[in-house]
Amino acid sequence: MSKKTPPRKKKTESSPRLKRSGLWRFLFRAAALCLVLLAGWMVYLDAVVTSRFEGRRFEVPSRVYARPLELYDGAGISAAALVRELELAGYRSGDGRRPGTWQRNGDRFVISTRGFSFPDGKEPRRRLSLVVRGDRVDSFSVMEGDSSPIVRLEPAQIGGIYPSHREDRILVELDEVPESMIAGLMAVEDRQFYEHFGIAPLSIARAMVANIKAGRIVQGGSTLTQQLVKNFFLTREQTLLRKGNEALMSVLLELHYDKDDILETYLNEVYLGQAGTRSIHGVGLASQFFFGESLKDIDVHQIALLIGMVKGPSYYNPRRHPERATARRNLVLDEMAEAGVISGQEAREASARPLGLSAKPSYTDNRYPAYIDLVRRHLARDYREEDLQSEGLRIFTTLNPEVQQAAEKAATDTLPRLASGEVAEALEAAVVVTAKDTGEVLALVGGKDPRFAGFNRAVDARRPIGSLVKPFIYLTALSQPERYTLISPVQDKAFTLEFDDGRRWQPQNYDGKERGLVPLHEALSRSYNLPAVRVGLDVGIPAVQETLRAFGVTTPISDYPSMLLGSISLSPVDVAQLYQGLATSGFNTPLRTIREVTDAANEPLSRYSLKVDQVADPAAVHLVQYVMQETMQEGTGRSAYYRLPDSLTLAGKTGTTDDGRDSWFAGFSGDLLAVAWVGRDDNGPTALTGASGALPVWSATMAQIPQHGFSPVMPDGVQYHWVNPGEQALTGENCDNARLIPFIAGSEPEQHTGCNGSLGRQIRGWFEGLFQ
Repeated sequence: MSKKTPPRKKKTESSPRLKRSGLWRFLFRAAALCLVLLAGWMVYLDAVVTSRFEGRRFEVPSRVYARPLELYDGAGISAAALVRELELAGYRSGDGRRPGTWQRNGDRFVISTRGFSFPDGKEPRRRLSLVVRGDRVDSFSVMEGDSSPIVRLEPAQIGGIYPSHREDRILVELDEVPESMIAGLMAVEDRQFYEHFGIAPLSIARAMVANIKAGRIVQGGSTLTQQLVKNFFLTREQTLLRKGNEALMSVLLELHYDKDDILETYLNEVYLGQAGTRSIHGVGLASQFFFGESLKDIDVHQIALLIGMVKGPSYYNPRRHPERATARRNLVLDEMAEAGVISGQEAREASARPLGLSAKPSYTDNRYPAYIDLVRRHLARDYREEDLQSEGLRIFTTLNPEVQQAAEKAATDTLPRLASGEVAEALEAAVVVTAKDTGEVLALVGGKDPRFAGFNRAVDARRPIGSLVKPFIYLTALSQPERYTLISPVQDKAFTLEFDDGRRWQPQNYDGKERGLVPLHEALSRSYNLPAVRVGLDVGIPAVQETLRAFGVTTPISDYPSMLLGSISLSPVDVAQLYQGLATSGFNTPLRTIREVTDAANEPLSRYSLKVDQVADPAAVHLVQYVMQETMQEGTGRSAYYRLPDSLTLAGKTGTTDDGRDSWFAGFSGDLLAVAWVGRDDNGPTALTGASGALPVWSATMAQIPQHGFSPVMPDGVQYHWVNPGEQALTGENCDNARLIPFIAGSEPEQHTGCNGSLGRQIRGWFEGLFQ
């Protein structure tokens, strides 16, 4: 009897149930795991949102300003320089009635100032009238606004110190934003901003339908909160994960912060364009960048343009694509009218107006990179780099745009005329100009391409200074009036020094000639080498080193006699510091590029006041100044008067190193001190002297700037006498070889000499004296 297989019906019926049960358990566990992971991810995202958003810690760059232009009767400025300064400060040619505009009719200017918050107080808006005759302001008056004999224009922003991500912005508070901008932005970008919780599902759905129908992206569904999250926290990649994070973070942001906080942050964060390597963020900076106006002063057609650019700052860039930008602006105006933000009539009138852009900014990063480089070095003494890049400091500098323009033009125009061929291609230059009495650095040129933000020769090119050292050798000697005066005979004759190790050193004059005994003033004004070395060895190398250090040299100074011919290496800025003491009669004035630093709220942080230390006897310095004036009239600097008027009294000194590797000139007028250097970066020969290389650059700089001649004040203890330098004796004013020379009291010659029968000259002098 065969066995029957037992039925399996019960088992086959329970198998699907078991499978379904297992599937549900798996799904439940997976969902629970996903919820745990989502919760963890939400906790992480919440931490990211709150840590970054709390306090809206924007990294706001520091802004660097030039000195403000002061206008008053008698102010020294040419019409061309005034126009340049207005344009640099973002003023526009117009009717002269709207703030930030100017009008010119011949020599007459009408300027409507914007006003500005200076560290020492607010300068109100005014409407000015003035006439520029020659290089001076005349007939200055205030047509509208508070009357004042002196008016400061807002300073031009000449650069900034930016964070590594190169974002730039001007922070604004919500109550500073025009109501029409807020309402217009919502009408165009997010009409339910104050109703939704960070995301708007209906808007997203509408956008999806529209995009599917069009087969491309034609509409976005992002709220302002989502746009802020995307800009503030996320990358711009188009992935589902990023979109998911965007939605979650938007909800979290709305849970933690109120709508006004989110809106204010959006207005400060939104990307609106590019200026070179800088990205323009926020409506505050965009208003300044595109219109040259603060946000509160722009009109509705300009507001509409900024709102329209949110959709595509590059695509609707009004400077590159004005027609496209105009069409977008007019569309925004229509939507603002439809939403009731403005009337239809206002929309039509605004649509008919031009875009109203300011002139394109003349700088991308920093207008004057070499100058900004020196500013940063001075700031580094007191501020951390991260603070300069992120705290929105306002840095008020001493830069004078007119002087800077002159120095740049002199360097770029003069260098090609100094040499030819390979040498001309290799020539470089640096120029430093300071205010003679205060040490304020007014201009700085770091190379023949002033816009190149690379090697800054004015600060970093340390080169032998050659004969620029000689005034300090003779100053050391003249500080001993019992031994040296300006007419002391010094030996212009070759000699040889032999050192302990057997080496020999034999200095020579540049021209290879020897002149025997010459008066000290002639040895300096003609820059003879042999007398300088002899005098330096006589007073002692340590004494000369001490003089140089007192005048500001901080680098090591050689103990070898070659130091007396300028083997010491300094940068042009170092030389300017060195000569500042000669220009100010022995008072060392540290160079400064910064007047004041404030925080973003205009609260003072640092004030860089004038500091003066007396480092030399003014009487001895006065004697050196006399010879430096003689250098310009009769000596190695006389070719300066090919470019400059004879009536402008100057004092200066040339410097040349072997084979013309370095050509120097340092000199000053009554207002300015300037140093020029010409040479090659590879230290190759140029065959240029101080007179044929640096002096033309120096002269070209000074010739463009209104200034007064140098008129030194005679200090106590100095007396002028008519002397015959060759005979070392006092003489009559009208005698042959008579020269009026200063002496430290008691050091003048005791003997007298007559005129040797020059009766005609005496009679002529007596006759001329009757009419003086």
